[in-house]
Amino acid sequence: MPMHKIAVLGGDGIGQEVTPEARKVLEVVGRATGVSFEFETALVGGAAIDATGDPLPAATLALCERSDAILFGSVGGPKWDNLHQEKRPERGLLGLRKELDLFANLRPATCFPMLVDASPLKRDVVEGTDIMVIRELTGGLYFGEPRGREEFADGGARAINTMAYTSREIERVARVAFEVAMKRKKRLASVDKANVLVVFEHVLVDNCAMALVHKPTHFDTIVTENTFGDILSDEAAILAGSMGMLPSASLGGRVALYEPVHGTAPDIAGQGVANPIAAILSSGMLLRYSLNRGQDADRIDAAVVRVLEQGHRTRDIHAGGMKLVGTKEMGDLIAGEVERSYS
Repeated sequence: MPMHKIAVLGGDGIGQEVTPEARKVLEVVGRATGVSFEFETALVGGAAIDATGDPLPAATLALCERSDAILFGSVGGPKWDNLHQEKRPERGLLGLRKELDLFANLRPATCFPMLVDASPLKRDVVEGTDIMVIRELTGGLYFGEPRGREEFADGGARAINTMAYTSREIERVARVAFEVAMKRKKRLASVDKANVLVVFEHVLVDNCAMALVHKPTHFDTIVTENTFGDILSDEAAILAGSMGMLPSASLGGRVALYEPVHGTAPDIAGQGVANPIAAILSSGMLLRYSLNRGQDADRIDAAVVRVLEQGHRTRDIHAGGMKLVGTKEMGDLIAGEVERSYS
């Protein structure tokens, strides 16, 4: 069996707590299948700033470049809020996206049947929701030039941002979207802000935003540009009932990055109560998209469902009559179910 090298970047806050649970599940898969994983940890974000002064140290980037995939936690926190924009923890993640050419961000948003009532939307609206939002990640408004701020003599000012895309940037993320849609329900919605003729399905961004909370089951796969994707994928996150349930994958170059959608959650960091399910589901996406081990990824997804069906809940999705568990216990429960699925 081949050896797969996985870079493990826990980052900051609860990223350092949930990432080990995702690694734990991958280790179970490795033992059950004979697949060899070599895990190597490195600093990124605020932890890297504290240790080296740089949110993305050269050693971390080098590790990622020679790895088969990256298991990422989260970066940021109030401790580093006053740093210059170019030196803040988030620059570590942005740097990885740029250096590794991670242009397509895949964010599934699934409302699990047993968590329907955790969503703020009505049951008859959200039930059955299973959406994949594909966001272009390295172009558009966040990276376009010219950009900046101009001060006027009269005390006024003007800020400039530019949304710019090349045909190549559009074509490559569209190709990923079509490939993903073909493996799902073969329905793809392209979201933009221009009235155009409907071909497969073009949806205006404001209409899409409204439909996501009115009739989310209308959508299967959505592809859109960077800024719209940032907003719509966060909106889709509420459908699942908690940010702690949402994994993601950033694809593009040879090495892909897998991370939970939630942030560092400094208000609960260090308490052992964070939900590790998004990180664990991200490890399943790693198996599916980087290692082409879809059946093993299916086992992880199914294990999460079984644990939830048994009534186990972390604090963010807890309800009356359910069994409250912490980060490590939830990870152990899911790892145990994955292990039993191979026996």
